[in-house]
Amino acid sequence: MRRAAAGEGYGQATHQMYEDENEHLVDGLKDKVSALKSLSIDIGNEVREQNKMLNLMDSDFDSSGGLLGATMGRLQRMARAGHNKIWLYMFFFVLFVFFVTYMVLKFQR
Repeated sequence: MRRAAAGEGYGQATHQMYEDENEHLVDGLKDKVSALKSLSIDIGNEVREQNKMLNLMDSDFDSSGGLLGATMGRLQRMARAGHNKIWLYMFFFVLFVFFVTYMVLKFQR
């Protein structure tokens, strides 16, 4: 009988040790779950901010595309109109710029 009583005490001590270890592991798991939760919330907030920025960029690109399309339309109309004098003026302007650049470089030496 004595052994049974001693064995019973040993079983309770072992049981208590396992319970303490389980409590310790549960506390560690709670900490890890809490850290994971805060990390996922931070990731969600960052994703929302990035989506807002992407939407703003998308609208900016759309407005820039509209402006560029309107400008290209005006350039095409001007090219189809056949303003030959404009091309002549452009040619003389470019010729003048090259001449002035040549003279500046020649007299600089």
